[in-house]
Amino acid sequence: MADQNNQDAPHHIAWHSLASDEALDKLESNEQGLSESEAKARLDKHGPNKLEQQQGRPWYKRLLDQFNNVLMLILIVAAIASQFLGHTLDAVVILAVVIIIALIGFFQEGKAERALDSIRTMLSPKAKVLRDGRRNTIDAEALVPGDIVQLKSGDRIPADIRLIKTRRFRSQEAPLTGESEPVDKGTDPVDEDTPLAERSAMAYAGTLVVQGTATGLVVETGRHSEIGKISEMLRGVEKLKTPLLAQLDRAGNILAIFIVSAATISAFLGVFIHDQPPSEMFMAAVALAVAAIPQGLPAIVTIGLALGVQAMAKRNAIVRRLPAVETLGSISTIFSDKTGTLTRNEMTARAIWLTEKEVRLSGVGFSPEGKLLEAPQDPESDEPGEELSLDDNPALKHFLLAGVLCNEAELGQQAPNAKQQDDDDQDQQKQRWVIHGDPTEGALVVAAAKAGMQVAKLRDEHPRRDSIPFESENRYMATLNEIEGTNYILVKGAPDRLLEMCDRMRSGDDDVELDREEWEERIQTLSARGLRVLAVAEKQADQGLDELSPEAVENGLVLLGMVGLLDPPRKAAVEAVKHCLRAGVRPVMVTGDHPVTARAIAEQLGFAHTDKALTGRDVEDMSDAELEDNISKVDVYARAAPEHKLRLVKAMQAKGGICAMTGDGVNDGPALKRSDVGVAMGIQGTEAAKEASEMVLADDNFATIVNAIEEGRKVYDNIRKTITFLLPTNGAESLAVLFAMLGGLMLPITGLQILWVNMVTAVTLGMALVFESAEANVMRREPRDPDAPLLNLFMLWRVIFVSLLLVAAVFGMFFWLYHGQGNSIELARSGAVNMLVAGEIVYLINSRFLINNSLSMAGLFGSRPVWIAIGLVVAIQLGWTYLPFMQVIFESEAISLFHWAIIVAAGLALFLIVEFEKWVLRHWNLVGSESSPRRQHETAAHESS
Repeated sequence: MADQNNQDAPHHIAWHSLASDEALDKLESNEQGLSESEAKARLDKHGPNKLEQQQGRPWYKRLLDQFNNVLMLILIVAAIASQFLGHTLDAVVILAVVIIIALIGFFQEGKAERALDSIRTMLSPKAKVLRDGRRNTIDAEALVPGDIVQLKSGDRIPADIRLIKTRRFRSQEAPLTGESEPVDKGTDPVDEDTPLAERSAMAYAGTLVVQGTATGLVVETGRHSEIGKISEMLRGVEKLKTPLLAQLDRAGNILAIFIVSAATISAFLGVFIHDQPPSEMFMAAVALAVAAIPQGLPAIVTIGLALGVQAMAKRNAIVRRLPAVETLGSISTIFSDKTGTLTRNEMTARAIWLTEKEVRLSGVGFSPEGKLLEAPQDPESDEPGEELSLDDNPALKHFLLAGVLCNEAELGQQAPNAKQQDDDDQDQQKQRWVIHGDPTEGALVVAAAKAGMQVAKLRDEHPRRDSIPFESENRYMATLNEIEGTNYILVKGAPDRLLEMCDRMRSGDDDVELDREEWEERIQTLSARGLRVLAVAEKQADQGLDELSPEAVENGLVLLGMVGLLDPPRKAAVEAVKHCLRAGVRPVMVTGDHPVTARAIAEQLGFAHTDKALTGRDVEDMSDAELEDNISKVDVYARAAPEHKLRLVKAMQAKGGICAMTGDGVNDGPALKRSDVGVAMGIQGTEAAKEASEMVLADDNFATIVNAIEEGRKVYDNIRKTITFLLPTNGAESLAVLFAMLGGLMLPITGLQILWVNMVTAVTLGMALVFESAEANVMRREPRDPDAPLLNLFMLWRVIFVSLLLVAAVFGMFFWLYHGQGNSIELARSGAVNMLVAGEIVYLINSRFLINNSLSMAGLFGSRPVWIAIGLVVAIQLGWTYLPFMQVIFESEAISLFHWAIIVAAGLALFLIVEFEKWVLRHWNLVGSESSPRRQHETAAHESS
């Protein structure tokens, strides 16, 4: 298998059969990694570590697919029949319209596919690599054979890797082998002919790390990796058909049945009751079909969704699946992680509690600037005492040493990342302090640096023999280090877990019996300040111990002390919580922190229900019915593991809620998939979490979720406005033709003229609504019901009401010009067409707010796209009215200024009638589609201002 996959490689090597040293020699590498210059040279030679992009459908297939629509087929049949009846011009124009519709869909679909491809590139995985002996995080595409990479639980393996060091390392290889269970990995070579599923010394690109840590050598990249041969399975094209478009398709099928039935019956009545010529009645039926079909609607809806995706991406919310754009407007609950999402994820040690005393630390963030100070004598005081010296406080020095050694984090500097900046960031320096690794561990490294300790030197002087990495199931990390010639087991982790593992505590130079009650009180005291608590313990290792096991770690420890860590809330998150509550969206914190700490942070953020917090154990002990009863009353869930998230989502959905769930770990996958909108972290999130989600936050910020909800509501509002604007135009045209056929009257507008109005004016004007800004009340109303029909009773009423107004205006103008003033049929129809266009223009301004008042400066002049569209339509319509060749094609005639004055007056009257209808609906609270009754007066006043 490997041989086939690497047939293009110059020299195939069975890497799984080589010892790790041999593999390093083959690639001229070592455990310190390649140099940057060598890595660049190899990248030029081997190319980027990526798979070929799957080719989309050929352009001709994409074009032909545009005609796979019943309404398009009706138009094509009408054009062919018109040609047989000798109406060549009608046939040509109808076919031209069909082609224009197809081209719009063709180009827009290609644009949407390209947009989704660009979004995929934004989600490219990262890799932790050693270059020149230093750890860096780079794009996986930049990996080359010979690189040394580090892997941990939750990572997606970025290339084919020969493992060099492993620690309880397991990977999920189902994409390659179909094996559903994770596979144990090691470093020992296996036989060359070993099947792929049994090559335990290899980790393959595209598979997931589900447990442990490892260091490995990159041996194959890109198309030479094992996943390259089945890349089609991993590169499926994102489906563009959303529930909204499917709903429009169903509506189109129903409309097609109505059109064919109405046209057939009307033509039959015209021929046999009014003695009209069959050919004329057929052409009238064609006009009715053309009038009833909203030709531009699918294209406008698709463009609206695509613009929504692009707008969200600009606000750091990357939508991976288009249906999420619609679902966002319905979200009623956001289950959010705390660290890094609601808070800045810059853990800072603020207090260290040793057996004898408490120590305070100054400074905030990852900058190693600050002091270690005596705690104030008065517990209620915030004023610390004098600065402490490590020489005079050996217990403090030893505590910091243990915290640094039992630690994977490194402190460094880098240029600021704009995506991670928000209004909390005041540092404008070219370089800023960062932590490579877990921020909680980083806080201990920074604390030691503030005390003047040199972390790298300490780690060199006290070498690590073995370690047990942190896992959510264990809730601790342990290392085996040599300290002054003796091996010690150092442990840090959740304080309640370590209290279970300790039986003594350090007091001066002695170890005394552990006072559990005193330490539990200290945990409560630190947690009540909003601090996350971490405990540190140790014990002397048994002689000869060189490998750690849970049995060796989880008993007989000596507690050294505890540290209280502060992760300050993001200012943007505080404002976002306010917006959520106003919008009827309830934020819920799901965190692994202590309940008291979680409640304190939730109170600072402004959560609604912070009087109590449930723990993961509480969730486990509850029945489904009990959890459903509590899900709407509790906003804080502490000590929660990823598996608890799934139960919370199910409970909320059982109560009828629509929820978003954030996650960053591999174990968050089930909850992310089950939630209505799964939200993965773009910076801290694993690739497994991103793949399970509908949306990825480029900045890991809770406020970005709220921004995405606002964008989702805006997109759906604008689509509804567009539909409510376009359908009355088609309704008025259809009714005009239908009334004329049933009454045996002349058509006030011909089929060609209807096509002109639909394609040139209606689409141009309707497109303007797609660019509408969010209404002022968009985040001050309840979430949308996802089961509500697209055309609810209000929208049906509006469509019928405005259709009747428009058809009355069109018929009135036609009969006044033709019968009242004795003008030609061509001039009368020109007046009727221009009356219809003028009615659309004023109704466009009405449609900017479906319910709220448009008779204001904001309503009339608040949208540049609307007035650009109006200007274009006016210019085009003047050309249609006065250019001779247009008059020949559409059988029209120039109208006078007096006629224009009547048209403008009638349009103004139509605008005021619709505004009066909106006032009646608001005054009597007859519709709640845009805002709940308790907010409508406030909203109207706000918009008027």
